[in-house]
Order: sequence, then C-alpha cells, then structure tokens
Amino acid sequence: MAKWLLVDGFNLAYRCFFAIPELNRADGFPTNALHGWVKSLWRLSDQERADGTLVYFDLGGSQDRLALHPEYKAHREEMPEPLSKQIPVIKALTRAMGLGGVEVDGVESDDLLASHAVALSRKGDQVLIVSSDKDFAQIVGERIRIMLPPPTANPKLGWRVMDQAGVVEKFGVPPSQIADYLALVGDTSDNIPGVSGVGPKTASRWLAEFGSLEGVIGAADRLAPERFRASVAASADLLRRNLKLTTLNLALPAQASVHGVARPDELFALLEGMEMKSALADARKRYGEPELF
Repeated sequence: MAKWLLVDGFNLAYRCFFAIPELNRADGFPTNALHGWVKSLWRLSDQERADGTLVYFDLGGSQDRLALHPEYKAHREEMPEPLSKQIPVIKALTRAMGLGGVEVDGVESDDLLASHAVALSRKGDQVLIVSSDKDFAQIVGERIRIMLPPPTANPKLGWRVMDQAGVVEKFGVPPSQIADYLALVGDTSDNIPGVSGVGPKTASRWLAEFGSLEGVIGAADRLAPERFRASVAASADLLRRNLKLTTLNLALPAQASVHGVARPDELFALLEGMEMKSALADARKRYGEPELF
C-alpha cells in the first residue's frame, strides 16, 4: 500500500502568491509564489512522508461543462500577470524536485485529480488531496482525505486533514451528497447559480430528509420553508444541470502513477537563477543529504 499526495496545482500556486509579500529578483521578476511553492511542498513532504507526489495543472477549460453552461467560470478574473510569469518556473521546479506533473488540454484538472485519486484508492493506496477546493469533498472516503492549507487568518493552525467526519462537520452533509448540496446552494467560484435564498442549512436539511437532489425536486410541493416550493419546482431543470456541473468526472483514463526522481543540479540552477538564496541553501542540504529529510 502506497501513500500519495495529489496536489491541485493552481489552487496551491494562487495561495502561495497571495500569502507571501511581494518578492522579486534583482531585475524585477516576481518570485513570491516560487518561494511559497518550494517551501509548501517540502513541508508537506516532510510531514506526510508520501511515497509519491503528483501535481495537476489546468491547460484549458472543461469542454463538457462549458457545453452545458457556457458561463461556467466565466466571471473569474484573469490570472495576475506576476503569477502568470511564475507558472512556467513553478512547473520547472516541480519537475526538478522529482514530482510528477499532470495536465491534459480540454480536461479540467479537478476531474483528472479526482479520477486518479479514486483509482489509487481502489488499489488500496492512501491519498491526500492538497487543495482548498470544496468539490473534492465528494470523493473523501476511507482512503481519500483532503489536506487543507493553513487558513490565511490563522496560519499557525498549519495544514489540516479533512476526513469523512470533517466533511459532515463543515458542510452538514456526507461526501456522497456534496455534489447535490452544491447544486442546491450554488457555487459562486464556478459561476453556478443555486436556488435563490437557499443556504447551507436549508440544503443540508432537505438532503437529510429526502436523500438526494432528485428527492428534493420530487418533494418540492412539501418543502419547508413553504416559500421555496414554487422556486424549486420551477428550477428543476436548472438543478439537474447544476448536478452535472458539480459532479466530478471519475471516468477518465487512469494516469500513470510515476514515482519521480529529483534532479538536484537542475533544481539548484533554477533556484540560483531566481536568486532564491535561502531555498537554494535548503535544497543543497535536502538533496545533498537526503537521509536527513
């Protein structure tokens, strides 16, 4: 049985970019996300002692979801230019650190990661998903958990593991109902509209009573509060579409589970070129004396 870290690449990159004050190379090239990236992955590696780490990046939007809902994620702002400049370096650092990178054009990285996580768990492997994206809560189970980053407001809490009980505590529903829950309340980050006025408590109560989104739709004439009955009935088609959008695609072809090999000289050159002196010193110790880590 192996243990894997599956990293939501852009989710972590954005976090690193905004969590660290602006840092630049002497010529002005931004390096703040790069510092956070290597430190975060090293910290997780030391903490979890995983047998392998895979990092997933988006190359393009989900064609299936865009066909259903052309406005899917349409309201998201463009990636900040200073972060965009750092993404190719982040990918190069990831490869040099010996971590596998996974990206497929036209397929959402969330689906790639989720389908691989489920495939690994079925083999008996343990999986930790490194992401703050709530969509992944729907696949949490005995062998799949989520590694949540330290909250910005309280970084001293550190990285935290969310299991099945944690999903229920956070959302009020078990993993099997997360996609239904998101279909009802909507997901502003993905531009998915829910039923107006329906919040987490109402959605979780309905799902506890009626079992599924379809059960809620079928019981529209007896929902409480009564004011939602007409809107849920009228939104039946929208809610069914929402469920297709919020449900992760777990039927994608299995990705190769490759245990990467670090390339220290390449890593040292990248860090030196980015003028990341403290990270370079750490890397020389880490990869020069791996038995210490």
